[in-house]
Amino acid sequence: MKTQRIFFAGISPLIASGLLTLALPALSVFGAGPLDDMVSREQAKFILAAAKADKSATTMVGGKPVNADAEHARLFVESKYPSAATCRTCHPNHYREWSVSAHAYAQLSPVFNTFEAAVTKLTQGSNGDFCIRCHTQVGMNLGESTFMSNMDRCPTSREGITCIVCHRLRNDYGKISGRFALVKGDILTPVYGPTGDAELKRVLSQPDVYRVVTNEVPGRKIHTDVVKFPALRTSGFCGTCHDVTLLNGFRLEEAFSNFKNSPAAHRGENCQDCHMGLIPGKKSGYAEEPAAIVGGVPTKPRRRTNHMFAGPDYSIINRGFFPHNDKAAALATIREWLTFNDKAGWGTDKFENSVPKDFKFPTRWASVDDRYDARAILNDQYALLAEIQKQRLQILRQGYQLGQFVVQEADSKGLKFKIQVHSGTDGHNVPTGFDAERVSYMQVFVTNSAGKLVFQSGDLDPNGDIRDRHSTYVSTGKLPLDPYLFSLQSPFLTSNVRGGDREQVLPINYSVDPLPFIRPTTFAVNFTGHPAGARVQRRGMEAFESRWPEYKVKASELTDPGPYTVHIRLLAGMVPINLISEIKVAGFDYFMSPREVAEAVKNGQSLLYDKEIKIQLDGAKPTINLADLADVSASTYVQK
Repeated sequence: MKTQRIFFAGISPLIASGLLTLALPALSVFGAGPLDDMVSREQAKFILAAAKADKSATTMVGGKPVNADAEHARLFVESKYPSAATCRTCHPNHYREWSVSAHAYAQLSPVFNTFEAAVTKLTQGSNGDFCIRCHTQVGMNLGESTFMSNMDRCPTSREGITCIVCHRLRNDYGKISGRFALVKGDILTPVYGPTGDAELKRVLSQPDVYRVVTNEVPGRKIHTDVVKFPALRTSGFCGTCHDVTLLNGFRLEEAFSNFKNSPAAHRGENCQDCHMGLIPGKKSGYAEEPAAIVGGVPTKPRRRTNHMFAGPDYSIINRGFFPHNDKAAALATIREWLTFNDKAGWGTDKFENSVPKDFKFPTRWASVDDRYDARAILNDQYALLAEIQKQRLQILRQGYQLGQFVVQEADSKGLKFKIQVHSGTDGHNVPTGFDAERVSYMQVFVTNSAGKLVFQSGDLDPNGDIRDRHSTYVSTGKLPLDPYLFSLQSPFLTSNVRGGDREQVLPINYSVDPLPFIRPTTFAVNFTGHPAGARVQRRGMEAFESRWPEYKVKASELTDPGPYTVHIRLLAGMVPINLISEIKVAGFDYFMSPREVAEAVKNGQSLLYDKEIKIQLDGAKPTINLADLADVSASTYVQK
């Protein structure tokens, strides 16, 4: 086996001379072909070992502990894959938007990481890095293990879909499920942008105004060139990661395929028009702003895209390390943030003015000044999370809309009505992407004039699941199946070796078949449209499609003349709680328990609409436009 010699300058007490030479075998990432811009697995291990600040020696600098090994490791990676925090120097607005985005959360998500680990376990390793290579391009280019805590990954790897993942690509890869080779280099290395280098040349021609340098001398360093990369403004660029076909032909995610066959695509629109424009989820034009602010001096205004990328995913992790915040990272490590008691109010006047003198804080938070600094950071984090929640609601309400409420029967024989739910977008189906794990459902509660609940659908079991076939309480007979349930979640169906299908939470064949589904199929799937082992039963709505779920309250439940109140709520979440139960065997990052994860997932669901209608049992059959009704506050009988 060939070896390569790697030189590290100044690696802590190991090297008195300031230079260390290591002979390491050159290996590619497990489960992947070699990439021309990849460091070896052993090299990554050395980096990661040095990056474990909690276990390494520290030095006091300016009154604060600084870990030399971790700093050297960070600089080593920074010279090849710059962090978004480095880009923030000249692109503060882009950084702020990206820092709270689903792209920035892609690798930090404990649900994703455990899901990926569980699939790899269930497929006996044949899944390789298929999932994670989209979520941490930098980590896979570094050769990081697919099985490791984010607390031990290098900072740029933890950033998920970070700046360089899109702006350090020199090839238009097409649909390859995120198999990228990133261009290595420090901040001086050219980047790739949609418009080329005209504005950069103007900036460089005025050194007295912008005060930047493009070589290894002291000063504000910036990239030396912007290579025009038109693919950045095409939907195909998004499709590289947002259309996922597994090794056996199983179509796991089809957001890009949905789009290609949509009316929006036929009109010449693209993904960026709705997901990076002024109004999330709707073609609304773009802001005209400077793309950079260099030394306080803005560049010329141009089309400026929104990098928040709001969607159905939301953070369930500690606010100390998400959204990404370089001030938070400088103040404490992830492990240290996990010991800061946010809920108790540390760093607020209310708490600090009443805390007992003998109260024992963790060493890192023994200083009241540090606690106040942490609180100031957390306040900014909560404000940013609230901002993206508004954008999330905008895009989800654009996709899911309530139409008419039609009373079909309202007399002594019973109460019967139907509700129109329709798609407000023609760019793709709703839900789209990983629609087998996207939770979109309607709650309907009917109460009599005394407030007694006489009908319910869409209510949650004690675990937080709707009462479908995947509810533990339904499958064990403790609760009945919800016969009126309106849910747009697409179930996985897997085939048994000896015939028959079954619904599954994960598309893994649990029958006696010795070959996991991820193995390549032995025949072409062109005729069946799906591999023999698994498929998805689509339940999403196509462009501008409407559904009319119907509900009937039995006459035996209508014990008084009314009025009866019909309470309608439409909700959307990122994953069902039963998925947490299925994947928990792999464990969750940041020391989170399955219950903590499940509660955070349930509480993070977005309430899109909350309507209330009064009905008399007088035989009238009104039609009501739900869009004309204001949302109401949830009543006590409505489960949150």
